[in-house]
Amino acid sequence: MKNLSLLICLVLFFSCTPKKKEVSQWRGENRTGIYDESNLLTEWPADGPVLLWEHEGVGNGYGSPVITHDKLFINGEIDSLAYLMAFDLKGEMLWKTEFGRDWTKNFVGSRSAPTVVNGLVYVASSMGDIACIDTETGEKKWGLNMIEKFKGKNTRFGYSQSLEIDGDLVYCAPGGEDVNIVALDRFTGETKWTNKAFGEVPAYCSPLLLEFPTRNVLVTFSDNALFGLESQTGELLWSHMQDTLCDIHGNTPIFEDGYLYYVAGCGNGTVKLQISKDGSQITEMWRNKQLDNIMGGAVKVNDKIFASGHRKKKWKAIDSNSGDMVDSLKFGRGATIAANGFLYCYNEQGKVALVKTEPKMEIISSFKVEKGTKEHFAQPVINNGILYIRHGNVLMAYNIKAQG
Repeated sequence: MKNLSLLICLVLFFSCTPKKKEVSQWRGENRTGIYDESNLLTEWPADGPVLLWEHEGVGNGYGSPVITHDKLFINGEIDSLAYLMAFDLKGEMLWKTEFGRDWTKNFVGSRSAPTVVNGLVYVASSMGDIACIDTETGEKKWGLNMIEKFKGKNTRFGYSQSLEIDGDLVYCAPGGEDVNIVALDRFTGETKWTNKAFGEVPAYCSPLLLEFPTRNVLVTFSDNALFGLESQTGELLWSHMQDTLCDIHGNTPIFEDGYLYYVAGCGNGTVKLQISKDGSQITEMWRNKQLDNIMGGAVKVNDKIFASGHRKKKWKAIDSNSGDMVDSLKFGRGATIAANGFLYCYNEQGKVALVKTEPKMEIISSFKVEKGTKEHFAQPVINNGILYIRHGNVLMAYNIKAQG
């Protein structure tokens, strides 16, 4: 009888305990660009890892795929329309849903990555369309256009934001003079709060959510400013202006142990900020203008920040404590992610390199992406031992899992 009572108590406990949200998003967990993977190859074959599958027909675009436990989602432009496509993990398309218009001017195609939360996927097109779509059926639950609804102002290369989630809210940046940042009810699309911030056009930055004991803080760039908002109310808490005015801030900041790091393409370069324990204030610790990446992302591995330079085309390492540049590697410029203690660098010439970081950066293996269309701008993704590369209209999956 005691065992039966204990069993009933356990069943009640687990059935009443809230389930943690399962989030799949831009640049992995916490948007750090670091993928929690082990048992990966530490050296690739001479002609590169084995190509498991490829799919030609994901549309024009530069947005990365996002992977859940059983599906892959990717945005693409086809005949000026924005589509979200769902695949199984063997590369077979499950469904395709049109959710608005996409960019057909310079650098034609989609820009952002989907955000998947517990059976719903949130997408944004480069023309300002926001939508919530069912992951199983592809049914569009709700949608709106940021320019039409909030008088948003688009950028010269198109909206490039991957949407962020906090609880029941989803955030977008129309970039209007009066309605600059918006929180929407993620189940209905209803407006919950707006903030004019600095009334600037948005940057190309996908926002980051910082969690503190008393509040969460939404961090993002606009045209010339980095700023933090109280995530539930929209209150502007702090800002950090750029010395050099420039509208290309495409990198999500990195947050670790009370410090916020960002790498900008022009302006302040690479900067370390200390954030107060309640998230309400910032203090600049250092800045280094030698590392000036525009959109390839940065990673923090141990006490170093790695990214490629924009003006001087090589990968660089900055000491996160001192702000000094401590290493460099000639490999052009491009996108950076990390896993299993290695960097995965994908340059704008289509070469992918496996790079060790200690004691110095060194290319261990590399291969060239031969398939696909247009520029090599999309950032790689690693999931369950598979390296995903999107090159325009083609998505490729490479096996980088070690044997045994």
